Amino acid sequence: SRPSRVATRALSAAAVDASTATAAPPRKKVKHIIEEPDPTAVIGSEVTIQGWARTVRAQKALGFLEVNDGSSFAGLQCVFEGEGVAALKGVGTGCAVSVVGEVVASGGGKQAVELKAASLEVVGGVEGDYPLQKKRHSLEFLRSIAHLRPRTNTLAAAARLRSCLAQAVHRFFDESGFQYVHSPIITASDCEGAGEMFRVTSLSGEELAKAATSEDGFADDFFSRAAYLTVSGQLSGEAYACALGDVYTFGPTFRAENSQTARHLAEFWMIEPEMAFTDVQGAMDNAEALMKFTVGAALERCAPDLKFCDQFYGDKVLVERLTGIAGDEPFLRLKYADAVELLAAEIAKDPSKWQFPDVEFGTDLATEHERWLAEVHAKGRCVFVYDYPRTIKSFYMRDNEDGKTVAAFDLLAPGVGELVGGSQREERKEALEAKMVEFGLDPADYWWYLDLRKYGSVPHAGYGLGFDRLVCYVSAIDNIRDSIPFPRYPGSADF
Repeated sequence: SRPSRVATRALSAAAVDASTATAAPPRKKVKHIIEEPDPTAVIGSEVTIQGWARTVRAQKALGFLEVNDGSSFAGLQCVFEGEGVAALKGVGTGCAVSVVGEVVASGGGKQAVELKAASLEVVGGVEGDYPLQKKRHSLEFLRSIAHLRPRTNTLAAAARLRSCLAQAVHRFFDESGFQYVHSPIITASDCEGAGEMFRVTSLSGEELAKAATSEDGFADDFFSRAAYLTVSGQLSGEAYACALGDVYTFGPTFRAENSQTARHLAEFWMIEPEMAFTDVQGAMDNAEALMKFTVGAALERCAPDLKFCDQFYGDKVLVERLTGIAGDEPFLRLKYADAVELLAAEIAKDPSKWQFPDVEFGTDLATEHERWLAEVHAKGRCVFVYDYPRTIKSFYMRDNEDGKTVAAFDLLAPGVGELVGGSQREERKEALEAKMVEFGLDPADYWWYLDLRKYGSVPHAGYGLGFDRLVCYVSAIDNIRDSIPFPRYPGSADF
């Protein structure tokens, strides 16, 4: 195996007296060198770059070392000349290195600049069984080494896009006058009413078994009642919206759904704004503006990463699709009843082409239906479908005057289907209590939520955007397990 640490290797034959040695030049991120719009601004500067070796090529009189520090998709080529080539001995893929040199104009065509190396330090060597060699690995294999996979092009690109999108979310809401609210992770409320929640308890063994099978069995537990990991920050957001006006939550949520699909995680991140004095149309306006802002930020700040994703995952239409979303053309808006009619007419032409050919009012649309609406009917545009049947939506959504639908919407995107789900919330206390009973919920468990309807209630609306799905959409990576650093799903919590 290679040594774990090697002393600095000077690339000059003359020894340097320690008493006269000068301090190393300041560290500069690779991104700020290779993505500088005006290369002449960095040419001639003495810099230190620190990162990991991607490729190493050594000839008799010339050597090349590509160093990537994670700040950009591409690395910086470091050129070693003459006796300096010997310093590359023992340096291999994955080694952590520190290189001092002068930024010069590149002699090749791939980059405008390169680094003429003056010294090299191997900060951390790599043992011989390093699993990431210079070849393409399957995403499934990379999930088994999740602690190392961010060193690959795909996962590093996904990580930078995820960071860019997260920061864009915060900028968007800050610039729009929203307050950021930290909603609790431990809750006693099932916001969605689905019942697929992770229990939080300090009980164990016989105590836990007894508590789970008896009424009020968790009275002696840590929280003196049954508690769970939250599936949504929405209810907390509503409380603060009724005081601060416009707020948003952005944090981890959990669902104990035994699903192994490429679209589900047990731990996932949700963006959930809540807006006071706002109806369902206002919520759709805000969701559209957020999508355009965040996608635009990715196009502006992560162009090399998107170019890579487009080439390997996006069928070379990804950048074009994202550019269309971020553009000036508004998203299409379509009532659910009209969407069902359009789908039924299309399916009738050849039902055999559809996995779920039965579509009528009351059908919970499948992904194939959503994608047809966005990709075919809307001609590649995002589309809002709204006014859904009340029987297939959650208890807190405001009933429309027709008594059959609620003021709810989904945002469907080409290539993936649903990205956003939202609604106007039921602000009328009596109507909300009746719906809780209808949906099998105990109003007493939501006493504080009902209080919001007793004291200064206002029309308000909000939505949830699955952040991990947004990362998948922007990167064109199919499996949501590759959108998040350490995915949690049934049977997997290894890292």
